[in-house]
Amino acid sequence: MNTANLQLEGLLMAVAAINQALVAKGVLTTAEIDRALTITEQTALGDNRLTEDMSPANRDAVVFPVRLLRIANNTAGDRGVPAFAELARMVGETKGRHNDQE
Repeated sequence: MNTANLQLEGLLMAVAAINQALVAKGVLTTAEIDRALTITEQTALGDNRLTEDMSPANRDAVVFPVRLLRIANNTAGDRGVPAFAELARMVGETKGRHNDQE
């Protein structure tokens, strides 16, 4: 596996843990974090570069981190954030089909 992918995996899990800590300390609510991430995803998907110049798979790749963090935020519990592999599986299960897919 590409080392950069592993580094991004670690970074995403660190951000998910920080988000959980912010909620636990009462700095932000889960809903506030979800709203910020939702806006981020919508902004990215509204970027003309994504919609005009990228394949559906590349668009999914751009928003994958945001989607993973949203799921981590909404599924974190007393035992912490689920493992990366579990979060990635959930991202794949929740993403919709593209207009150019059968």
